[in-house]
Amino acid sequence: MYSHFFRKFFIDLINKMLKGILFFILFLLCNYNNYMISQTSEPHEITAYKIENNIKIDGILDESFWNNPQRITNFTQRELHNGEPVTERTEVAIVYTSETMYIGVWCYESDVKGIIAKNMKRDFEYWNDDNFEIIFDTYLDRKNGYVFVINPNGARSDVMVTDEGHGFNIDWNGVWGAAVVINEKGWFAEIEIPFSTLKFPDVKSHVWGVNFERNIRRKKEQVFWQGWSRDYDFELVSHAGLLKGLEDIRGKETFELKPFVTGGYERIDTSTKDVAKIGGDVNYLITPTMKLNLTLNTDFAQIESDRAQINLTRFSVYFPEKREFFLEGYDNFKMDFGESIKLFHTRTIGINNGEEIPIIGGVRLMGKLNSTNIGFLTMQTQKKDGIPSTNYTVFRMKQDVFEKSYIGMILTAKNDAEHFNYVYGADFAYNTSSLFGNRNFLFYGGVAQSLTKGLESKDNLSIELYTELPSDEFFVNMEYKNLQENFKPEMGFLKRGNFRYKLFTTQMLLRPRTEFMSLLRQFDFKPYEITAYWTESTNELETAYFEFRPLGFVTNSVEYFTFNIVRVFERLDNPYPIFENIKVPTGRYWFTVYELALQTYQGRNISMLNQLSWGSRWTGTSISYYGSLSMNLNKHINVSADYEYNNFDLQQGHFITNNIGGRIDYAFNPKMNSSIFGQWNNETDDIILNFRFSWIPIIGSDVYFVINQRYSTVNDKIVATNTTLLAKVIWRFSL
Repeated sequence: MYSHFFRKFFIDLINKMLKGILFFILFLLCNYNNYMISQTSEPHEITAYKIENNIKIDGILDESFWNNPQRITNFTQRELHNGEPVTERTEVAIVYTSETMYIGVWCYESDVKGIIAKNMKRDFEYWNDDNFEIIFDTYLDRKNGYVFVINPNGARSDVMVTDEGHGFNIDWNGVWGAAVVINEKGWFAEIEIPFSTLKFPDVKSHVWGVNFERNIRRKKEQVFWQGWSRDYDFELVSHAGLLKGLEDIRGKETFELKPFVTGGYERIDTSTKDVAKIGGDVNYLITPTMKLNLTLNTDFAQIESDRAQINLTRFSVYFPEKREFFLEGYDNFKMDFGESIKLFHTRTIGINNGEEIPIIGGVRLMGKLNSTNIGFLTMQTQKKDGIPSTNYTVFRMKQDVFEKSYIGMILTAKNDAEHFNYVYGADFAYNTSSLFGNRNFLFYGGVAQSLTKGLESKDNLSIELYTELPSDEFFVNMEYKNLQENFKPEMGFLKRGNFRYKLFTTQMLLRPRTEFMSLLRQFDFKPYEITAYWTESTNELETAYFEFRPLGFVTNSVEYFTFNIVRVFERLDNPYPIFENIKVPTGRYWFTVYELALQTYQGRNISMLNQLSWGSRWTGTSISYYGSLSMNLNKHINVSADYEYNNFDLQQGHFITNNIGGRIDYAFNPKMNSSIFGQWNNETDDIILNFRFSWIPIIGSDVYFVINQRYSTVNDKIVATNTTLLAKVIWRFSL
């Protein structure tokens, strides 16, 4: 029976893949001329102008030296009208001293009242506001870069980009400043970036990659200086222009000390205790490209609670990292086999089943030596509640090869007095944007092996092969993955942690642009997405997904709609508890799910997302809904809420889940913010409230005040269980 199913499955799969490849070749031939259009606008170089004195950062570009440097004005639309000039005059210039870079930005506006700027806080959601973005490729390796973003309110956000945007660390925080003014002519900015914030080669004369982007939200207009093809995201620095003229620059600070002190109060049920903690970080710039970090008594008191999730699947739930210490330079250590297998996940350090394990301290070394990226981290945790003191170590190295590719390796080691776990692996990524002219193409391959005390040293491999052809109007990918029985990355994450499997998946997306329908910008069809898991030891089919999207589209006003049909197969060898006392029995199940999604434009003062799914499920039926609502009252206040609902009607029982969350953000100014976040669900029956106040008195230093409150709602009674009040001060000293 199953051998017949496998044969039919693979025959159908191969036929669909061949049709997809044939379509892709025809698509390329029909559009070949479009791909060969140059995405370079002259001038494609900008020269920085050296000045002697530092600038007062006030957003008023009235200093005489702003008349001396070259001003870039040749911006081109990526959206809405690809290839046409920007409709609002935009200029940028760069000056510098030996220790600091200054960027002047002139964003003229014909309708100043139409400026959309909803945010003021640090690390704001810049994709919803009018903004100006800058990316620097300081090594000119055409792969990695630093992104700096401002909006008309003076809000700042920054991102570290690696591997042509495949690594996107929005949690990276550099030391830099900006000031913005708005007047009747538009909005104008001065940006200050100390060279010590960046890493760059130790040479006398520098040539960097650079690109600029402006977004005019009321017009849905997005403009780039260079590389404005819709197939190229801003993070593809291989299509950036050049920054010249930097001579004899240096980072002012080679030594940075960031001590902290935390004090407060904690009550758990009826017991109370005072909280007091001191520690800090020491950062030393060994070379302009290599940073050493020492941390002692590492503390995360200011971190907001995780968003609770109700897990109705058989698989592990992934929680993202929120701790700033681990977020910095995270991409220096990353080696993932898709989203389901992560060889290193920092949440394994200092957290056990959601409880904090104190960290004694650690050492981190990260940066780049010539063409080699290096990341080394070792941390030691304290003994707590029967969990022994444990050492966690990871070493990651990536060597640049070809134009935009790399070959790399990783080693993770977890050791305590009675146990050890090691993972070692290697990977290779070939990345190009020159296939068939100007086409993007990625191939990735990786292999890893684990060694764990008490497990046999065989059948302990994990393998990943992945390829994709991404573009604005067409996307196809294929992936093969193998997770063997004894592969166990204890410093990583496995979504299917209790299953050992082989995986094959492929999908095709067609997103043609339309000009004959005035309301629509782009269709979004999915002819197929096929995913199949086999049990690794028996080659028996375990899970299969067959998804078809007959209709999807994006409007010119940037509303998004999709309709999907999903056919699912699941094999249960053992019953599993889906919710509370309800268990799904063993068996082989086929079911069909229908999905609708509608998202309104997030640049509006009120926006929403609605997702609805329904159909057969396990031994019965289900209906699920997720909705979120965001409201911008003014540039200081943003309010959001979300709600998840599941209704399962199974032969074994009926149940409903509810998961509610909401938050209010108030920004006094770009350096002082506060937020209230609350959540509740009917699985844990807990209300969790977080209040967080943060202030940046000087760039690089932080002051926090945090209140965490937990209430039990069991038996329809609200009872306070946990209360925490904390204040934390982090101060930055540099030499």
